Amino acid sequence: MKPIKIGWIGLGVMGSVHVEQLLKLEGVSIAAVCDRDADRVKEWGDKLRIAPSARYTDFESMIQSSDIDAVLAVTPNDSHYEIVRLCLIHGKTLMTEKPFTRTYEEAEKLLELSEAYPDSACMVGFSYRYVPSFRMSREMIKEGKLGPVRHVFIQYLQEWGGPLMNIPMNWRWDPAVTGTGVLADLGSHILDSARFLIGEPTEITGMMSSFINKRKDAASGDMVDVDIDDFASFTAVLEGGIPAVCHTSRNAFGCGNKLEVSVYGDYGALHMGCEFGETLVWVHQNENGDKVTEKIQVPERYKLKQMEDFADLVRGDVREETPRLLDGYLNQRALEAVERSFREKRAITVGEI
Repeated sequence: MKPIKIGWIGLGVMGSVHVEQLLKLEGVSIAAVCDRDADRVKEWGDKLRIAPSARYTDFESMIQSSDIDAVLAVTPNDSHYEIVRLCLIHGKTLMTEKPFTRTYEEAEKLLELSEAYPDSACMVGFSYRYVPSFRMSREMIKEGKLGPVRHVFIQYLQEWGGPLMNIPMNWRWDPAVTGTGVLADLGSHILDSARFLIGEPTEITGMMSSFINKRKDAASGDMVDVDIDDFASFTAVLEGGIPAVCHTSRNAFGCGNKLEVSVYGDYGALHMGCEFGETLVWVHQNENGDKVTEKIQVPERYKLKQMEDFADLVRGDVREETPRLLDGYLNQRALEAVERSFREKRAITVGEI
């Protein structure tokens, strides 16, 4: 098995979760680390026994290095474009976090650039494609177990942005860094779930709201203005004319990380969620014509770790369902449709963007 040397950019909590997965894989090592925070670079460099010459505070220098095969980038949204651009140019296979870019214009430029570098592979961090119940549902839908799919409901709710949590101002509420707020952060996962399970959105009507307009600046202690969405909802028409009703919020008290999807067809329904990812609820008729509700323990064959898929991508083993650069672009285009619909107070045909 070909050994893989990975350069890790963005040494925060989410990055460490991915690295923990990677280090369990045969033949995979972290060969370089990079962060703007030099103290983090030293901490992780020491922990992973990284050579001093492979510790960076500048990601371009690391991406150019011939000592790494691939890049894991877990960074704020405003750096996604440049990291993807450099990895394409320098031929480094990349896993970048979602949303793909900060703006649709950036996504469009990267799609055009990727055509000039067809051998450079990019995975986008749509992590819920690796929830076992989502993967099993996708297969059941394709096999026609629900009959014609008629409508879909998706919600993604968290509580940490609400007033009782008292979280100070950070980059997730800064439009210059993140683009949109909860729409980019959680709405990107909603849209990818819809695309993964059903198909492309063709028309979108969106609404966005800001709930908390001032937060405390952690450095100064002063209250600063916040102008970004805390709530987003949208209806989407998916391929085949299938309606999807979606909403997301970081101000949903009592919700930890509640991504839930329900798919309704003529012959049954599927209910799944990331917090109970190894269980799938299937409502259907049995052979006697009686309605039954099955709680299925998802079989092992549907279980695939995200970083296992990334390592396989680096080695050239590409799965059909792996979220690639085109998926990132199409997701960003749909996010743009939600935002544009809210701004222009009309339904947006996604193809017009």
